[in-house]
Amino acid sequence: MTGKKNWKVTILLILGSLFILFPLYLTVVVAFKTPQEMSESLLALPESWSFSNFLTAIEMTNFFSALKNSLLVTALTVILVLLTHSLVAYAIVRNMHKKFYKFLYFYFISAMFIPFPIIMLPIVKQTSMLGIDNLLGLAVMNAVMQLAFNVFIYVGFLKTIPTQLEEAATIDGASTWQIFWKIIFPLMKPMHATVAILTALFAWNDFMLPLLILTDSNQYTLPLVQYVFQGQFSTDYNLAFASYLMAMLPMLIIYIFAQKWIIGGVMRGSLK
Repeated sequence: MTGKKNWKVTILLILGSLFILFPLYLTVVVAFKTPQEMSESLLALPESWSFSNFLTAIEMTNFFSALKNSLLVTALTVILVLLTHSLVAYAIVRNMHKKFYKFLYFYFISAMFIPFPIIMLPIVKQTSMLGIDNLLGLAVMNAVMQLAFNVFIYVGFLKTIPTQLEEAATIDGASTWQIFWKIIFPLMKPMHATVAILTALFAWNDFMLPLLILTDSNQYTLPLVQYVFQGQFSTDYNLAFASYLMAMLPMLIIYIFAQKWIIGGVMRGSLK
């Protein structure tokens, strides 16, 4: 026996899909249009699908150099996050009965509620003072900015791993360090996948941190070089949208194929 359709939910899902698909459609259409075609009709398909906007955007933004910088920062950020945040979460969850570690956990979590503009100026001052106003410093700051959320979901996942595994390894003579890297870390693969994908999306798309930290234009990431299309009085939308489309395509493909790990991992980390 089939149940009745919930039309309210169906309509909401349709509207939600339109809110997501319409900007994507607009981005693709405008990227392939000429300024004249865009002024005549914004929503219509282009008369001829030309890649001239993409070639011009690549030349104006030095696209491949910025792509290399973004790939480097994203890879470094993901590696730092996986190696350090899981270790921090493990130390906290296995010592949660101690007041210091409980305080440390809530201290990290509280960082999720601090607006970024409040800490912008201290970040600029510290990175300049430490001499890390470069791609490596950007990767480190990305990892720091993601610490609160990642510790939250890592701790939730680690609580589901039985301590009997560690007790058995301790009886066999394994140290805490060996237990983590040889037993616990491999068991966290589902959560590693979720954290890696979310971190990569953040590091790839972030604009404010690179703008604040990077001082050398040769180290600019993709979101920064796209700012070249923003003029004082006007914006070249055709070139800008072509550049945006090229920049978001790699992460969009990754997200499409990896969304089940993102949703599943966040649910496991937050509910269990």
